[in-house]
Amino acid sequence: MTIKVTAEEMGPFLDEVFPQVRGMFGIDRLDEDLLVMRLFANERHLRPGGTVSGPAMFGLADVAAYVATMARIGKEALAVTTNCSIDFMRKPEAGRDVLAECRVLKLGRVLSVCDVLLYSEGAPEPVARANLTYSLPPKP
Repeated sequence: MTIKVTAEEMGPFLDEVFPQVRGMFGIDRLDEDLLVMRLFANERHLRPGGTVSGPAMFGLADVAAYVATMARIGKEALAVTTNCSIDFMRKPEAGRDVLAECRVLKLGRVLSVCDVLLYSEGAPEPVARANLTYSLPPKP
């Protein structure tokens, strides 16, 4: 799948359409095969026990699927999540960013289906796995 929006273009686009998440995420890699996105985990993302919260990890998975989809279809801000299933498998390590490895499994006319693995930075085993489906805006 050809990339229509680069990592350098994606940052300003996200700032424009989702200013509420400005500075929370970074893109480490964006190409035809894989998106690697990071949650700059800090105190506001922690839950009792000192681990990154489930909602913070869900947010990373959702934004990663959105970015991977936008990279392939172009800047279509009105794409929306229609389904998400997430399995939390182990605690992310405190004090480390959380990384999302997102792959677009299928890109059709109306849906984008993505698979996301989440990791504590530097750890080999995933902390969560998510499958997301995005509904794409109709073409004029």
